[in-house]
Amino acid sequence: MNSTPWLLVAGDFSPHGGMDRAFFELGWHLADRLGRTVTLVAHRVAAALAEHPNVSLVQVSRPRGLHLLGQPLLDLAGRRAAARLTARHPDAQIVVGGGNCGWPGAINWVHMVHAACRSEDTGAPLGFRIKNRLSRAYFRRQEAKYTRRARLVITNSEQSRRHLVDLVGVRVERARNIYLGCDPDMLKPASESERAEARRRFDIPDGMPAAAFVGALSYDANKGLDTLISALALLALANRPLVLVAGGGHLDYWKYRAKAAGVADTVRFLGSIPDVPGLLAATDVLVSPTRYDGYGMGVHEALCRGLPALVTRRAGIAERYPPDLADLLLSDAGSAQELANRLKWVLDNCENLQPAVTAFGSQLLKRSWERMSADIVELAEAGMGSHLVGNTHG
Repeated sequence: MNSTPWLLVAGDFSPHGGMDRAFFELGWHLADRLGRTVTLVAHRVAAALAEHPNVSLVQVSRPRGLHLLGQPLLDLAGRRAAARLTARHPDAQIVVGGGNCGWPGAINWVHMVHAACRSEDTGAPLGFRIKNRLSRAYFRRQEAKYTRRARLVITNSEQSRRHLVDLVGVRVERARNIYLGCDPDMLKPASESERAEARRRFDIPDGMPAAAFVGALSYDANKGLDTLISALALLALANRPLVLVAGGGHLDYWKYRAKAAGVADTVRFLGSIPDVPGLLAATDVLVSPTRYDGYGMGVHEALCRGLPALVTRRAGIAERYPPDLADLLLSDAGSAQELANRLKWVLDNCENLQPAVTAFGSQLLKRSWERMSADIVELAEAGMGSHLVGNTHG
């Protein structure tokens, strides 16, 4: 039995979210399913993983809760932990995330490419814009420096892999794509009774169409909530769905934006919620007009639940859409008119779309978090043999 120890460096290991969930699942797979000893260097780790007998935790502070202030500390702690581990176990596997740790020769698991993501903070407070521009410049520098020195770079989409090669300068033979997984037990399509109960829980009036938006509510509008608000304003009142917005952050700012656009009565802000699968069961469509997304886990989960998901072509998951669902892909993330037209069309055609959505969701459900993690372990421990060049796990 292989006893190679692993060290993972990530901001958070959490069963919620995209990148945090992916790192959590890799750590759990290594420690629990494979019985490996795993060292986690992180700001926060969910208790179930942190307390596992095969897991050692190096906890790093995040001053004032700010990612930018915590990042250099995470980098330093990760490099020190890697040095200690490899001194005892030269064959140890070190996995870092993007620009978060500069250990030479590590496996770098990239979930977003900062070089491909622009600031979308026009109209935000001046202090936020200054901090946002400074942090993005810092993360772009770290990303370029640390991904180029990695022995292997793993991405979550072919789009991300191309961005790293074309925009960052990662050598093509070192970049591999491994798609994310999911939890089939939590995300299978909702039954009629589950849907009815979810609609009651979220207080959705009978007969009213409902749309979900899932994403952090930063002053930065990258997730596209501004486009969705503007699109709702273009729709006749009778055609507007109730939009349930799940995500923490600057809620007051976005409530003001909705009120200023005249759609406050049809946009309900829920804040951060643990029951995203329940929200998806209650709604008719997920809307993700993101300007950039390395992958798009919220879209993935919606499709698994049997929900049509409108998403822009600049999200990595768009490359996985089959031809018969191409009408769910938005060409212009900033076009409120395009989104308004597509949203009305989807709500009018939900029944016709359902067979293709269900088939696509079933395909996504076949790939579990365990399978994703096993692919990463296999790739890492196989080395960089020629037979791996161009390998993509679907």
